[in-house]
Amino acid sequence: MVVYELSQVKPGMLTAKDVYTPRGQLIVPSASRLSQQMIQHMKYYNIATVAILPNEVSPANPLREERETSYENRIRNNKEFLHFKQEYSQSISLFQSHLESFLSGEGSLDTGLLLQDTLRLFDNNLTTFSMLDMLHNMRSLDDSTYVHSINVAVIVRLLGIWCHLLPADLDVLTLSGLLHDIGKTRISGDILCKPDYLTDEEYETMKTHTTLGYEMIKDADLDPRIKDAVLLHHERYDGKGYPQGLAKDAIPEFAAMVAIADVYDALTSDRCYRTALCPFEVIAMFEKNGLSEYHPKYILPFLKNIAQTYLHHKVALNDGSSGEIMMITDRITRPLIRLDDGSFVSLEKRLDLYVEEIL
Repeated sequence: MVVYELSQVKPGMLTAKDVYTPRGQLIVPSASRLSQQMIQHMKYYNIATVAILPNEVSPANPLREERETSYENRIRNNKEFLHFKQEYSQSISLFQSHLESFLSGEGSLDTGLLLQDTLRLFDNNLTTFSMLDMLHNMRSLDDSTYVHSINVAVIVRLLGIWCHLLPADLDVLTLSGLLHDIGKTRISGDILCKPDYLTDEEYETMKTHTTLGYEMIKDADLDPRIKDAVLLHHERYDGKGYPQGLAKDAIPEFAAMVAIADVYDALTSDRCYRTALCPFEVIAMFEKNGLSEYHPKYILPFLKNIAQTYLHHKVALNDGSSGEIMMITDRITRPLIRLDDGSFVSLEKRLDLYVEEIL
């Protein structure tokens, strides 16, 4: 048995002892094969160390693979998704081509064209959940700045709708999400696609994408709120963001909203250095730190609405059981579940259980 700090724990490790919250509630039983979601679950409860059995290798999980295959087949073979996939792929291709033309000096930013193309993704009158479900099933596309930017544009527009923005403001907000990471086109691919966590020096280089992006568009004929979002989407409500260390209401509205969509998409997407987190684990992170890191005016409606989109959807729990979300409780990530056998389980009372996958 080896005791690791939680920051050193990796998916696939096998726990040697039960893990309890500071109040003595069991959250991870001994002999549990750790997943990224389990590790995040322990972070939520401020677990400092974990006892691990040495020399363990993570086995394949055929049940999970079977669930994923069934889920993918169900979504990806319906006509609605096939149409969305075609529109989505075209949007990414056009966005990349248009941006590369602008960056080479061969053209200007035609925001009208970019906006019109992005809004085509909303043309099928999809529900909010359907839209998020579609994005989730496009994760097989390469992890590029262009894919991420389209996703953030869609998610932040949904946030704007939940915050009751006027249509003209929604359009500017959508463009803010679309262009927020333009500076990453100036960052080396060795850093952007590094299959491991960045060194301190590499991280400092990565952070320059905000100022690089702003320099690229500061003289363009764009709404100032778009330029603010490009420069300031990594600022945080508690003043611990970058590049200027702004806090609270000093952070422009659209930059604060793009920040939420940016983090949500990044964490629910596969990255070259880690696998995607379940949306409920990401919501748990926002629940724990959101009110200190993000403006309450935007993070509260985001959390309320993003969780409600999964109501009555089938989910898998970490113990291998599955069921339907029947009620979103005050603890958003601890819903009431009706299991497949007809029984009910409240995750508010069963802290050892959590939503591992959306099915």
